Amino acid sequence: MVVLALCPVSGAQAELLIRITEGTDSAIPVSVVPFAENGSIPPGEPVSSIVQSDLAMTGEFRPLPAEKMLSLPSRRSDVYFRDWRMLGQRYVLVGELTRNGDRVQARYELFDVNREERILGETASAPVSDLRSLGHHISDKVYEAITGVPGVFSTRLAFVTLEMANGKRRYRLQVSDVDGKRASVRLESAEPILSPAWSPDGQKLAYVSFETGKPVIFVHELSSGNRTKVADFPGLNSAPAWSPDGDSLLMTLSKDGNAEIYRMDLASRNLEKLTDHWSIDTEAVWDPDGSGIFFTSDRSGGPQIYHMETLSSEPRRVTFGSRYNARPRVDSEGRFVYYVHQRESQFHIARTDLKTGAETVLTRTGSDESPSLSPNDRMLIYATKKQGKSVLTVISADGGEAYSLPAAVGEVSDPVWGPLTP
Repeated sequence: MVVLALCPVSGAQAELLIRITEGTDSAIPVSVVPFAENGSIPPGEPVSSIVQSDLAMTGEFRPLPAEKMLSLPSRRSDVYFRDWRMLGQRYVLVGELTRNGDRVQARYELFDVNREERILGETASAPVSDLRSLGHHISDKVYEAITGVPGVFSTRLAFVTLEMANGKRRYRLQVSDVDGKRASVRLESAEPILSPAWSPDGQKLAYVSFETGKPVIFVHELSSGNRTKVADFPGLNSAPAWSPDGDSLLMTLSKDGNAEIYRMDLASRNLEKLTDHWSIDTEAVWDPDGSGIFFTSDRSGGPQIYHMETLSSEPRRVTFGSRYNARPRVDSEGRFVYYVHQRESQFHIARTDLKTGAETVLTRTGSDESPSLSPNDRMLIYATKKQGKSVLTVISADGGEAYSLPAAVGEVSDPVWGPLTP
């Protein structure tokens, strides 16, 4: 398990510091050899250490500490596979960093120890001021070479923190790397901020802000900080969710009296009403291909997940395992729907296989909420409490725990995983 503690820093930033506390018996043994360095490489966390931490935090890999390595090769000719087999290693990554002016180039190779074959060999470069991104890029390539699944180490997380300062509440919308580093505050308010949602290109966040004294949906451009108010109707404006093409938002509005789901075209601001029922319909998300939606409705007497295969079809209930199932999230293949599930007096994260209807409860903590899938469908982040502390926890999509982000001060909530971007 990897634990990331939320620690305050000066200015409008708060960094999440990673600390590995334990591994798992089933993790794949991998050695990330410290990279050789040519030229004046900037001080700070080594690129190879970033790669090692990235792989460890998934729970799928068990990196070998450098002090236990028998040698520190930087190229194929120096790799003695017998030594690495003796250490029980499946894979070994070697590399070299070279500074060229204001950039650093990394040459790296990944070897299958048992087959004595190179399965990855590339070069990549980054500005000297951005070696952390270079490390995440290499991690993505190594992860995909071993698992066949794209890595998500270059993606980002968004979340909301709440802190009491001088008797006043301060809500902060923050964005960080997936390893918790480089966290930055994008919006600060004395009023609640809720339900952040990434645009498909990773350039914008939609969210609900109460800064005007009522819930209003904004779209926030991260590079410029420009914000646009997109839904400020009478009553409820909540639960924004981007369409796969990024051209529209699903949202819940009560402007006509009852909470219903609408689609807003962002260019024209035209609204299309998608549900029309006496019940509360909310928390809609798109099918992976954008043809239909999943949403929460209490039309059966309590919150349950419903699916509309097309925007004109009749809703079909898909959860039955308890009297409360809400906040749906769907994987990229449309195989599973994940949601908040109540069992007795506790709330967990569960998933339902949409083909078989089989339900699996994934978490064992009792105050779980706001699930969000990684873009490669391998991990799930959610908000919960552990030992009375507010915390974000990442698990594998089948329920194995990977790491947590406890809030050192105040509370942390509403996590959402950003998309894969070029």
